[in-house]
Amino acid sequence: MDFPSSSGQRFAPVILAGGSGTRFWPRSRQARAKQVLALDGERTMIQKTMDRLHSLASPKDVWVITNGLLEETIAQQLPEVPRENILSEPAARNTAPACALAAFLLEPKTPDTVIGIFPSDHVISNVERFAEVIRAGIELAACGEKIVVLGVPATRPETGYGYIELGEEVRDGSVPVRRVRRFTEKPNLQLAEESLAAGNYAWNGGIFLWTARTLANAIREHRPTMAPLLGKIAAAHGTPEFDQVFAEIYPQCENISIDYAVLEPRSAKGEGKSEIYCLPADFCWNDIGCWGSLHEHLTEGTMENKIDATDPVHCTIDAERNYVYAPGKVVALVGVNDLVVVDTGDCLLITARERSQDVGKVVSELKKCGREGLV
Repeated sequence: MDFPSSSGQRFAPVILAGGSGTRFWPRSRQARAKQVLALDGERTMIQKTMDRLHSLASPKDVWVITNGLLEETIAQQLPEVPRENILSEPAARNTAPACALAAFLLEPKTPDTVIGIFPSDHVISNVERFAEVIRAGIELAACGEKIVVLGVPATRPETGYGYIELGEEVRDGSVPVRRVRRFTEKPNLQLAEESLAAGNYAWNGGIFLWTARTLANAIREHRPTMAPLLGKIAAAHGTPEFDQVFAEIYPQCENISIDYAVLEPRSAKGEGKSEIYCLPADFCWNDIGCWGSLHEHLTEGTMENKIDATDPVHCTIDAERNYVYAPGKVVALVGVNDLVVVDTGDCLLITARERSQDVGKVVSELKKCGREGLV
């Protein structure tokens, strides 16, 4: 299948930055979530997300959807993004309202603008390849009512990701294009193993591209009660009444992910107006979701210890695969393996690397104990 060129196409990236990142407690707090932390260098996660987009879009075309606790921090970290393009959700409503809001804001004046959805907390090592794939996705999304998703090559039977079942290849080349058969939410281990063995499944990395018109129409079709709410909010944008309208109407939107709201029902229909295509996210993608995966990323899967501390003096004796964050302290590890130790002064976390996915439960326990100041 041939797709016409769309050089000069206007592109509006939307960065989703509303999460709390509880699995990175105690470094991550409600007002200092994962995306505004520098976990693997000097730049924060959201700054690195913005860095990857500089070659693809003007900062004035970038939108950020966040929450009231993070809004000012993000504005400080991304000074190049217009302040009016940083929107703070009055209530958390998952990804569908956040993605669709951008479409309803842009559709009235520039319906052919391609919108790209980008989580703010991913690590991408091959930025040049990332830009190449996104450019191909922009070109494809601009050609009619097409939905473009990026599929991360599955390398293990992962139960923490959604899956994309891939159909036939419709274009080869440096960035091949395949049809999407269906979306599958996080599977159990058996299904994940079967999907990996089948060879035609990819992980859903949460990066999507579509025109403002395509996404707005998809919301009208599949979530008809949400569409008029977002339309009212968009109509008020730029007026003195916007904050009030946003605060009153947005919480009425359904709390649902974009996958459930649009992608799954559209792929299930098969003959829907919008075709869904998948491009390979083969640019060294990593969703660093917990302390254990951060250690794996920083050490490239080796048995090394990773000690993040300002004091250069460390001592390790018969110790392997540990991650320690302890600014200003001398760290000594003796006879211990596979630990995560995070010291923030007011809190100390000690857990096994294999249990680091459960750190979010600590936040729940602290809330039950009335220690809101620590979360």
